[in-house]
Amino acid sequence: MKNLLLVFLGGGFGSVLRYIIGKYLNNPQSGIPFGTFTANILGSLLIGVFLGLAAKNNTLSQNQTLLLATGFCGGFTTFSTFAYENHVFLKAGDFTSFAVYTIGSFIIGFLAVFLGMFLARSF
Repeated sequence: MKNLLLVFLGGGFGSVLRYIIGKYLNNPQSGIPFGTFTANILGSLLIGVFLGLAAKNNTLSQNQTLLLATGFCGGFTTFSTFAYENHVFLKAGDFTSFAVYTIGSFIIGFLAVFLGMFLARSF
C-alpha cells in the first residue's frame, strides 16, 4: 500500500507540473508542442539521474526511486499526448513537423537519459 501511495503522490506532482509547462509552452497558433517536448526531454534527463543514483551504491532507496522515477517521471512525461500531437500533424498533412518532432523527441530523449545517467555517476 505504501508503494502505491508513493507512486500516486509522485505521479500527481509530475502531472501537475507537466500541465503547467504545457499551458505556458505549447503554442496553439503554430501547433508546435514545445511544452510536451520540454516535459518529455526533461523527464528523460531526470529519470536518467534518478535511476543512475539508485544504481550507484543504492544512493536512492527503493521508496525514493518509486516516488521520483516511477511516480514523478511517469506522471511528468507523456507518451499519449506525444502520440496525439503526432496524429494531429499527420491529419493536417504536416509531414515535416511530424518527422522533426518524432525523430527529435526520440533522439534527444535517449541522449537525455544517457546524460542523466552520466551526471548521476559524476555526483
